[in-house]
Amino acid sequence: MPTSTQQPAPPLPEPLRVPVADSHTHLDMQDPSVGEAVAAAASVGVTTLVQVGCDLERSRWAAETAAAFPSVHAAVALHPNEAPRVGDRASLDAALAEIEKLAALPQVLAVGETGLDYFRTGEEGVAAQQHSFRAHIAIAKQLGRALVIHDRDAHEDVLRILDEEGAPERTVFHCYSGDAAMARHCAARGWYMSFAGNVTFKNAQPLRDALAVAPAELVLVETDAPFLTPAPYRGRPNAPYLVPVTLRAMAETKGMSEDALAEHVAANTARAFGY
Repeated sequence: MPTSTQQPAPPLPEPLRVPVADSHTHLDMQDPSVGEAVAAAASVGVTTLVQVGCDLERSRWAAETAAAFPSVHAAVALHPNEAPRVGDRASLDAALAEIEKLAALPQVLAVGETGLDYFRTGEEGVAAQQHSFRAHIAIAKQLGRALVIHDRDAHEDVLRILDEEGAPERTVFHCYSGDAAMARHCAARGWYMSFAGNVTFKNAQPLRDALAVAPAELVLVETDAPFLTPAPYRGRPNAPYLVPVTLRAMAETKGMSEDALAEHVAANTARAFGY
């Protein structure tokens, strides 16, 4: 993966006093073994990880990993960018049927990351993305799983489709990317907003504005590792053990103590994912 072999990993941060979860990580894309990643995270108070699949193969891996590690839970899905690559509609529906089978496994607590991404997929892929998104919403509702949403440059359509289909009871906006107005919209519907390391970036004031108005009882923290490494380590490989760096920056933005925000985040993540 980019940067993982070019720059050293950031140091371990000071441990959190209140343990929390990394609500969204990709252990299959990180250099350390799963055992090493889990141990490093636990050593700084990140005691639960949600491992997220982005295609069939990675979703199977997520389910297998969650079955092997008690502190790891799985989310399974076809990433929005993956949906147009699967093939024709019949091939896509066959892949979605496999996702549904994986989502029924007890260690799989969420369907995701699904949603829409208009940044890397052109107009020709929109129909496949929207069909896939609607199917994932249906799977999550049918199985009583949380829905984990990837929303990039597609806010209006994501919100519209959620309203048209009826969002699952537990819906999480992973790597929240909207503004304060959208945060209020999500809050009014009881949707969770998970903030990643990019909330620490200098140019991310709109994200901090959104975090500031997001209710503490609907806020989660994530790494999206190995991506979106928080400042001051931007450009170096991200990992679940860096959650404390982001959480401390979030607490500052919200005018809360680290411990108070951590208590909310821990309870919120357990409630959102049902563990």
